[in-house]
Amino acid sequence: MLNTKIEIEQTSLVLKLLGDKTRLTIMALLNIRDLCVCELLEVFDMSQPSISQHLRKLKDAGLVKEERKGQWIYYSLNKNSNAYPLMESVLEFVPEQTEKMEHIIKSSPTMRCGC
Repeated sequence: MLNTKIEIEQTSLVLKLLGDKTRLTIMALLNIRDLCVCELLEVFDMSQPSISQHLRKLKDAGLVKEERKGQWIYYSLNKNSNAYPLMESVLEFVPEQTEKMEHIIKSSPTMRCGC
């Protein structure tokens, strides 16, 4: 991990965004692999617009990026962000999300939504 310094405002924003349990869990899952919204719906008890709103906040802050594959959008961690070392450090303290990821894989939501 690089010892990169970022502005206090950006540090505060990143910590504020990651202070939300849902967004922190999304980031931990994205640390495993890229995901689309329909896959995230499998592990959160919330609507698609709510998950999309969380992803938009993370994207607006430059913490995640999106890639369109056909009509679907996949989200991933933005490893080029100057805040990535901070995100990486925070994620080291988050428990493994293996069970949630296994649930996503087992339920195969992409087969239903067409991702």
